[in-house]
Amino acid sequence: MDQVRFGIIGIGTMGSNHAKWMEEGKIRGAVLSAVCDISPERVQWAQENLKETVAVFTDYKELIASGKVDAVLIATPHYFHPVIAVEALEAGLHTLVEKPAGVYTKAVEAMNETAARHPELVFGMMFNQRMNPLYQKIKEIMDSGRLGGLRRVTWIITTWWRPQKYYEQSSWRATWQGEGGGVLANQAPHQVDLLQWICGMPGKVRGYLRYGSHRNITVEDDVTAYMEFPNGGTGVFISCTHDVLGSDRLEILCDKGKIYVENSTKATVKVLEESETEMNARMDFEDAKRLVRGGKLKDICSEETFEFPDLWGIQHQQVTENFAGAILHKTPLVAPGSEGIRGLTLANAMYLSDWLGKEVEIPFDGDLFLDELHKKIEEETK
Repeated sequence: MDQVRFGIIGIGTMGSNHAKWMEEGKIRGAVLSAVCDISPERVQWAQENLKETVAVFTDYKELIASGKVDAVLIATPHYFHPVIAVEALEAGLHTLVEKPAGVYTKAVEAMNETAARHPELVFGMMFNQRMNPLYQKIKEIMDSGRLGGLRRVTWIITTWWRPQKYYEQSSWRATWQGEGGGVLANQAPHQVDLLQWICGMPGKVRGYLRYGSHRNITVEDDVTAYMEFPNGGTGVFISCTHDVLGSDRLEILCDKGKIYVENSTKATVKVLEESETEMNARMDFEDAKRLVRGGKLKDICSEETFEFPDLWGIQHQQVTENFAGAILHKTPLVAPGSEGIRGLTLANAMYLSDWLGKEVEIPFDGDLFLDELHKKIEEETK
């Protein structure tokens, strides 16, 4: 095999982008062989815009059984991600899932268990931000231990402004029953994934969510979450869809330095000559005054700045190309499918904490989360 025959299940906004990128030859090792959607409008779009050699289906089961594809890319509404992935894997197809992995962890656990029973198949997640060289470099720095242990991480990511008409495009958008959540389920999964990918999983979470606070929707459009990590470090994650000016700022404070990231394109890394713990033990207050007031802070650390352009779209293509490479050449996956549950676990913990009105420990009771989610769906559909 010198090319992977892809079938894309779900050709809405993202699915159609993936289809066009393959059609345009932008993804090495990949060829578009089939697409599927239940919408007559999307089927018509495919028939009018894709090559005649691309088979068009209205039932994903038929696409999976067609023999026309080696792999599927699943870009349906979120609830269907693990359902379709399980069927594709059981049918012997390599499987790439758009974010998020699903809506609730119990379904994603079943997906992961199925993938584990088929180690001969490649199973990946569309975490395109992991292809951002800036975040790859930051992860490398954190993993190296150069900065010591984590003390605090703060991420404000509010560049998701969505007007009311965005939510009115489809009846399933921004509903518990159709989408399974709001900003945490749709816009912010990439940053939630990056947070745990770079800093590790927290052990405790306290979430504060606001539902339809600035939009006529039933799900959350505003999130503030406090986290505690196993080593004693803390974190704050803030996101919303009603900040038209928007901010994207990540700060990671460690024992021996600090990382600042602006707009996911520019990072500054400051590394102390000795850890703050050692400085604290050695210095008296007069030393501290000379350090701070005398402008000597630059003398106690090295500083490095690096900047990369915004590569939205290209990063999606790189994930798919990496996935195809794993099939064709056993290239290591940047975003293994089994890791999709981590960011989802963190997001689910934020939800569950707010629903229960108390701090939640990770791991939490997946059945309890599902029970609470069903309550939200029942309230919404009354």
